[in-house]
Amino acid sequence: MTSTLLGAAAIRALAAELGLHPSKRLGQNFVIDPNTVQRIVRLAEVAPSQHVLEVGPGLGSLTLALLEQGAEVTAIELDANLARRLPQTVQERLGRVPLRVIVGDALRIEDVPGEPTSLVANLPYNVAVPVLLHLLALLPSLRTGLVMVQREVAERLAASPGTKAYGVPSVKARWFAEVEVAGDVPRFVFWPVPNVDSGLVRLRQRAAPVCRSTREQVFEVVDAAFAQRRKTLRSSLAGLCGSAAVAGEALVLAEVDPMLRGEALDVADFARLADAIAIIVPESPRARQQLDTQGSPD
Repeated sequence: MTSTLLGAAAIRALAAELGLHPSKRLGQNFVIDPNTVQRIVRLAEVAPSQHVLEVGPGLGSLTLALLEQGAEVTAIELDANLARRLPQTVQERLGRVPLRVIVGDALRIEDVPGEPTSLVANLPYNVAVPVLLHLLALLPSLRTGLVMVQREVAERLAASPGTKAYGVPSVKARWFAEVEVAGDVPRFVFWPVPNVDSGLVRLRQRAAPVCRSTREQVFEVVDAAFAQRRKTLRSSLAGLCGSAAVAGEALVLAEVDPMLRGEALDVADFARLADAIAIIVPESPRARQQLDTQGSPD
C-alpha cells in the first residue's frame, strides 16, 4: 500500500478537520481503500502526462492515485470547502503536481480548460447519468473514460438492445462511446458505507451515427420511444408525430417495424428514425429547425 494515498484513518481525520458530515444529498461516499483507487487508475489505463477530468474528488482519494500515476488532473468539486482543501492535501502528500480545481456543479459547467482526454471519476450516484451525458456532449476531446456508478446504473449504461436493462441511458451513452461494465466495487471500500452496490463503466469514444438530425433531435425521439415502454413505437411516437398513423409512416420510411418497442432499436436506428420524422412531419417546429439549418432532404 502506497503511503501517499488516503486510507480510512486519513479520510476520517480530514473529515474531522473540516467538520464534514457526509451528505447523502450530494452523494458523498468517500473511497477509503487505496487498492480500489489504484485499480480504477489501472483499469482506466491512465498514462503519464495525460489530462484527466475528475468529477467529485471529495477528500482526494482518487485524485492522489491519478496524480501519482503522472496524470494532469482537472477536478470539478461542488463543495467549496472540499475544493479548497484538496490542493493542500495533494501538496502534503505528493508535493507540487499538475492539479486544477474547479468549484462548481458538473451538471452546469460550461467550460473545462485544457481539453481533457479522459474522464475518471466516482460520480455522485444521484446525478451520475445526466452528469456523464453532459460532459460527453461538452467535451468532444474525451477519448476514454472509467466511471464508478451505482451497479444498476452501470448495467443500464452498458445494456444492449433487447435486454431488460436497455433504455434511454443506454442509447444516449452510445451516441458518444462504446460502453461496457469493467467490474464491481464492494460497499465496504466506502465511508459511509452506501446501501447500493457499485460498478465500473468503461467508455471509449466512437463516431456519432451519420444522420442529418442533431443530437438533441435524435434524443427527443429516444425519450418519446421509452416514455411508455410497454407501447409499440407507432403508439409511443404518436405525440411527437401528431398521430399514430403518421408515426407509422415515419417508421416505415426508416425501415423500422412499427410494432416494435423502443428497446429493440440501437442508436443508429434512432438517428435514422429522427431523419424520417423530419421528412414525414415537415410542419413540426423540430423539422423546420432541422431543414433550416441543414437544408432540405434529398
